Amino acid sequence: MRRKYGIAGAFLTAMLALAACGGGGGTTGGNPLDTTSAVPSGSASGGGGGKAVIGSFDFDESVLLASIYAQALEAKGVQVEEKPRIGSREAVYDQVKGGGLTIVPEYNGNLLAFIDLKATAATTEEVNATLKEKLPAELEVLDSSPAEDKDSLSVSKDTQTKQSLTSIEDLAKVSKTMVVGGPPEFKKRWEARFKEVYGLEFKEWKPTGPTTADALKDGTIQVGNVFTTDPKMTANNLVALEDPKNIFPAQNVLPLLHKASANDTIRTTLNGVSAKLTTESLLSMMQKISVNKDEPAVVAKEWLTSNGLG
Repeated sequence: MRRKYGIAGAFLTAMLALAACGGGGGTTGGNPLDTTSAVPSGSASGGGGGKAVIGSFDFDESVLLASIYAQALEAKGVQVEEKPRIGSREAVYDQVKGGGLTIVPEYNGNLLAFIDLKATAATTEEVNATLKEKLPAELEVLDSSPAEDKDSLSVSKDTQTKQSLTSIEDLAKVSKTMVVGGPPEFKKRWEARFKEVYGLEFKEWKPTGPTTADALKDGTIQVGNVFTTDPKMTANNLVALEDPKNIFPAQNVLPLLHKASANDTIRTTLNGVSAKLTTESLLSMMQKISVNKDEPAVVAKEWLTSNGLG
């Protein structure tokens, strides 16, 4: 839910609105917030409720996770403002770093790849350790959850059968005849790595965003970057190709925080959420949202209640 907190809240909202008008660049495109003007939303050293501004990426699972975090914190007396569907990691990361956002639900492997595309950590333990080493001083990550939503290169069952595809490695012999799709930033993030690790060169890169699974089904693309917890993997009869060289590292859900804006209540509460969040429960919640069309906030509340967290 969205709440207002008088003058301070209005000032923060205005600052973020100005940032949105200025565009959302990545780490090389300049900070979309003036960090000297950012309003801290909590206290790093203190306990108590405090305040938190929680953002999410522009896809349903991120909105769901942000709502879980928000409602869990509200149950502990934290004043929460939600800013859903801000955009891609390129748009969100600098806002957390600058303090305009207190928290965003993240995926450890993708966050590490964003910070250092050459990082070779693969397992959850390796990724978490490397991530903590490479994060800038303004940021911190909390405990990772068992829940994992990995990137994949996926194909339709029909394409898999016709091309005899089992792994990403098998794509090398046919990739030049194929159109590959994914989020708008997909090409920038992964083209060089696909070529370096697997020798993949595609006929065309097409931005498909949240419709990637549907584009695979209707043949608009032949290969797509689909998350493994996307219910359309099953509904559209898609197959995630094996990744024997671990180009996609572990992708455990974990909170990314602006360190100075978080307090002990926030850290303890979110670590409690992560301890109970599993891949199975995440897939079940996403099916309710994607198939049953339930609202993310309602699904989040049900999960929190059933786990004694809300």
